[in-house]
Amino acid sequence: MLPELIKISGSPWELLPPGVHDSNLDEVLHRFAINPSRKLLYDGLVKALDNLFESGCPQIFLDGSYVTAKPVPADYEVCWDMRFVNPVLLDKVFFDFDNHRQNQKDKYGGEFFPVQLREGMSGRPFLDFFQTDKFTGKPKGIVRLQNFLKGGSI
Repeated sequence: MLPELIKISGSPWELLPPGVHDSNLDEVLHRFAINPSRKLLYDGLVKALDNLFESGCPQIFLDGSYVTAKPVPADYEVCWDMRFVNPVLLDKVFFDFDNHRQNQKDKYGGEFFPVQLREGMSGRPFLDFFQTDKFTGKPKGIVRLQNFLKGGSI
C-alpha cells in the first residue's frame, strides 16, 4: 500500500516519503489517476507497461510529478529494468532519446530510462537520481511496479 504524501519544505507540492514503495496498477489508478489529464497519463503508462512486461522487463520505477500532489502533471518518468528483456519484443521507442524523448511522450505520455544507465548531467544511476526532489535536493519516494505477467501483483 502506498503511503500518504508528505510536505517537504521548499517543494511546491506534496511528495511520497523517501524510499521505494511497492504498488500495483490498481492502486496507482485509484491514487493518481484522479482527473482527466492524470487518467490520460495513466492510460499511456498501462500501454507502455504492456510492452515492457511482455518483453520480459521484471520491474519499473514510476517517478515524476505524476506521483505527487501536482494537480495536472505534464508527464511521468519511468526507470525500467533491462534485465531479461527480449529486444525483439521491445518497442524501439524506449531507446529513442532524441528531442528530449518526444517520441516516447507522444506514444506513451511519459519518459523512459533504463535503470542500469546513469543520468547524464549528474552521473548518478537513474534509480538514485529519481529519488531526489529536483526543487530541494532532498530525498523523496518513487513507486515500484513488478511485472504482473511474471508473477508480480497487478
